[in-house]
Amino acid sequence: MPLIDPTRSLLLIIDFQERLLPALQGGSEAVSIATTLLKAAQQLSIPVVMTEQNPDKLCGTTSALSPGPSSLLVPKMTFNSCQADGFQTALGNKDHLIVVGAEAHVCVLQTVLGLCELGKSVFVVSDGIASRTSQNKDAALTRMAKSGAEIVTGEMVIFEWLQTAEHPSFKDIHPLIK
Repeated sequence: MPLIDPTRSLLLIIDFQERLLPALQGGSEAVSIATTLLKAAQQLSIPVVMTEQNPDKLCGTTSALSPGPSSLLVPKMTFNSCQADGFQTALGNKDHLIVVGAEAHVCVLQTVLGLCELGKSVFVVSDGIASRTSQNKDAALTRMAKSGAEIVTGEMVIFEWLQTAEHPSFKDIHPLIK
């Protein structure tokens, strides 16, 4: 798979919801990575789509992930976001999808498998996903990789978006990863 192309990229933030986060191993670390990616995406004008699983029961997205004016929110009841009303339309023509979220072995996994079936290039941010157990997260990462998703880290994504230290936003984004 090629490097992540910022002009073809979309950041997908799956179900980082207030009521779910306390049960997740590494949840706060994953949200921190997602927040860094969100800030970088906003700086680079990369579109963002957020999903919320059953928001009436699980509350909304954590306040740490404040969506920008160009972010789209897709509420859903399906575990696979690809089956939610409006989700595929929200992706637009972007085909390099950067995925963070929870839970790794449920909504993230099923969405990633759905995106791979749609022929998208999917980049799962290993330090930006979480589950209730490390065994579930590890199994999900293995299955996603075997299904065609690339496993990356948050820093890998940012540096591939920037492409060069001469990028006009490098000086503004670099402090996010220090």
